[in-house]
Amino acid sequence: MSKYLKSIGLVVIFLLTFTSCKEQEQKVEEVEVLEEEAVDVSAEKEAVAAVMKSYKDAVQNLTTQGTKELFTKEATVFESGGSEGTFETYESHHLGPELKAFDSFTFSDYKIEVKIDMPYAFTTETYNFTIALKANQEKGMETRIIKKKAVATSDLKKIDGQWKITKTHSSSRDIREASH
Repeated sequence: MSKYLKSIGLVVIFLLTFTSCKEQEQKVEEVEVLEEEAVDVSAEKEAVAAVMKSYKDAVQNLTTQGTKELFTKEATVFESGGSEGTFETYESHHLGPELKAFDSFTFSDYKIEVKIDMPYAFTTETYNFTIALKANQEKGMETRIIKKKAVATSDLKKIDGQWKITKTHSSSRDIREASH
């Protein structure tokens, strides 16, 4: 009889262990399903491109108004091999004063590539730009035109439903005539 009770005891322990493991597996699967979220990649790409367009439009309109909202407070800016610090520093010490020295800033041949990896997005922009510099009699500078070919990469993060630029890097060079 004791052998019989031991056998029943082992079967009960086995069944309880097996059932318990199955329940935990089901719970883990349920949690994983709850964490997945459907993402409309096309809509996210459009939203990211709209943020980048807002920044480009502000520069083209020679203003920084409304640009701080496009960046996180800690966002960093790199331009043509230099670290400009946070966007706030870049705006007040570089971009803002620079835009005041321009008569115009025009983008052309603009293209943007957006990649989404939620909650992040990565952009690559290629474009040409033309700047008409104002004359500055104090510095002995005449009006002149600058034409450059440029590329910019930016990292964005979706925070509270809004895409914000966390890092941007741009560089440019003189436009070269085609050799062929």
